[in-house]
Amino acid sequence: MAVGFRDYYEVLGVPRGAGDEEIRSAYRKLAREYHPDVNGEPGAEDRFKEVSEAYEVLRDPEKREKYERLGANWKAGEDVSGASGFGGGFGGGDGQGFGDGAGFSDFFESFFGGRRGASRGFEGFSMRGGDQEATIEVTLEEAARGGKQRISLADGRDFEVQIPPGVRDGQKIRLAGQGGEGASGGPAGDLYLRVRIKRHPRFRREDDDLVVEVMVAPWEAALGATVPVPTLDGSARVKVPAGSSSGRRLRLRGEGMPGPGGRKGDLYASVRIVVPKVLAKRERELFEELAAVSRFDPRQGR
Repeated sequence: MAVGFRDYYEVLGVPRGAGDEEIRSAYRKLAREYHPDVNGEPGAEDRFKEVSEAYEVLRDPEKREKYERLGANWKAGEDVSGASGFGGGFGGGDGQGFGDGAGFSDFFESFFGGRRGASRGFEGFSMRGGDQEATIEVTLEEAARGGKQRISLADGRDFEVQIPPGVRDGQKIRLAGQGGEGASGGPAGDLYLRVRIKRHPRFRREDDDLVVEVMVAPWEAALGATVPVPTLDGSARVKVPAGSSSGRRLRLRGEGMPGPGGRKGDLYASVRIVVPKVLAKRERELFEELAAVSRFDPRQGR
């Protein structure tokens, strides 16, 4: 049974103006899907041959130019019975189609050695394994420190991973050769670990900076004070200027996350004024006295 004309661009699923990288990418994707070593479904091998022929023509500038100029008749002497329109095709006029092994184009015979090899593939042909991706979770402290960490994936594999200091949420870590197995002796793909940083109960990250709330009493905010502030490594002390309001940020230089070149970001202590829920008798008297003598109106002008 003769194989009808097929447009090579249609075979690879790319537009006619596709660049070399787009063509190469489309071929690799389809070849991985239909290669006889990995796909035993009926018709997969024929589809693999079809994809390979299309790629061999379109990747070669001279063959591609001739194909685009002459269309279906780009190869002299080829039977294109039933073909119409612009494009290239293949198939034997003697009734032998591409699927039975007798209608291969000359390039295909030379490319694969002209005969079938072991493992249902073709001699001399190997394919790189596919890349894989997994997600790992780290704490903010682990992300800040970096260093080696042993992880276990859901599929049972264990790895010792080098976490770069200052790694960001969503960043990928590449483990070369730890992905899918290659076909016919081809190299394995890579494994990409997407980092997810666990939510921290105290700190919020803003690029390489950190933000933490610092609780301040009303009199500390009004009169000024020096108060403790938590850091990733322990604690520090920060001066709250007199007259500070809630939301004011006080910067502690170099107490943030590591950034490019080893430079560390800053830690911002965000002031939050907290009032006592229950007042002692004397405290109430003092607050009432303050309310009576103060001319401060926080709503004035708003």
